[in-house]
Amino acid sequence: MNARFQELDWRQTALGELVLRRRWDPVFDREVHEIKLNDEFLMSSLFTVAEEEMARLALAGMPAPLDVVVGGLGLGYTARTVLENPNVRSMRVVDALGEVIEWHEQGLLPGGAAMAADPRCTLVHGDFFALSRSDDGLDPGTPGRRFHAIIVDIDHSPRHLLHPGNADFYEPDGARRLAARLHPGSVFALWSNDPPDDDYTAVLADHFDRVDAEVVRFPNPLQQRDATATVYLARTAPDA
Repeated sequence: MNARFQELDWRQTALGELVLRRRWDPVFDREVHEIKLNDEFLMSSLFTVAEEEMARLALAGMPAPLDVVVGGLGLGYTARTVLENPNVRSMRVVDALGEVIEWHEQGLLPGGAAMAADPRCTLVHGDFFALSRSDDGLDPGTPGRRFHAIIVDIDHSPRHLLHPGNADFYEPDGARRLAARLHPGSVFALWSNDPPDDDYTAVLADHFDRVDAEVVRFPNPLQQRDATATVYLARTAPDA
């Protein structure tokens, strides 16, 4: 295979054809890892600024010890940024694709093996959205467990979903369940590829004490302009 392009793994999954590939990008002059599901790009290491910034914004100023859930593993940039915070005591990363978890454990992705071996990290093969709506919550082994941060990067945005079954997560009941999974003074963070959505912000505001929609800018040489993503930050009220 051309040294500039390698297919590192290919799997047939319940969701379709899943491909991990590595290539050299002449525009960026660096190696790029990409995950595709059927004909759709799920993740590219070309653009990770917003995912990393989401983790930093979510945990900024929060005291130790922090127990964190990350919804969506992908190439691991959000999860690895969480682990860079010394106040993090534990991190559960939930991903619907067991194959993606295997790629990290096997070291097919940069930093994946080290992340998987970190004693604070637990990689969970499961449906994050199903867990979020279940009575037991995001850690079925400890029903009703609460967390200090829930950080999610799965769908493209609250309106552009990978699967229509995820829609209720972005509705009032989904926001109510999220708030109930968090300690007082804790945070829910969501990545979105769309501009801030006032309707979704209003849904969150009905169930959280404070809601912000941060626009993250980063250069996109492919389009010769800056690109943007949105990070929603919804915080529960602190203890009285």
